[in-house]
Amino acid sequence: MPFGKGSAFRGWVLIVALATLGCDADGPSPGNRLRVPRGYVDRLEIRLDGRVVTFGPFVGYYFAPDDPQDLSRLRFVCFNERRFYTRDLVENALLFTGEARLTTLPDTGGDIPSTGRISPIFFPEAPRAWLDTRPEPAEEWVHFHSGYDARGAVLTGYWLRHVGAAEFTYDMGGRVGAGSPLYHRVSRGPDLGFGRIVEFDRGPS
Repeated sequence: MPFGKGSAFRGWVLIVALATLGCDADGPSPGNRLRVPRGYVDRLEIRLDGRVVTFGPFVGYYFAPDDPQDLSRLRFVCFNERRFYTRDLVENALLFTGEARLTTLPDTGGDIPSTGRISPIFFPEAPRAWLDTRPEPAEEWVHFHSGYDARGAVLTGYWLRHVGAAEFTYDMGGRVGAGSPLYHRVSRGPDLGFGRIVEFDRGPS
């Protein structure tokens, strides 16, 4: 479940890219510049029980804590960088805003998947104990993305609540079709159709 200011989940923000300094960073296409809000970063480092867990980066997502001294609650924005998420909108268009809540999934005794950079588990295959950690209203919190340490993916990460900032078809830039659980139509407001997925991230190579 989410943890408050008095928990062990205190940490600090590591600024890792020019774009995350709150300045405009040039997008690949002239006229469609990536405009990351001031104070948002693409990577967080969290001090957790004597070790450091890193969260991010992943394409198009930038995060800011509600309180710089407490990383348990974040705001985020998601952009269509490299048109990675949809062909409907221009490169670097704002797709989502949202919230993120720091959570450690219960250890259910199995190995954390590690088949690539990001290993997905869709809700029908996910342990019920993991899904029970979603904040309320649970139907709006359907995407978990893990952090990682030096050994790879960990059970600590964030539940994400996506709020559509535009209308478009989420087709992973044309890489998935209507048969995929990720494919859906996004409208403005809470995205109840977002892929119901738990992702374990072992970190960039």
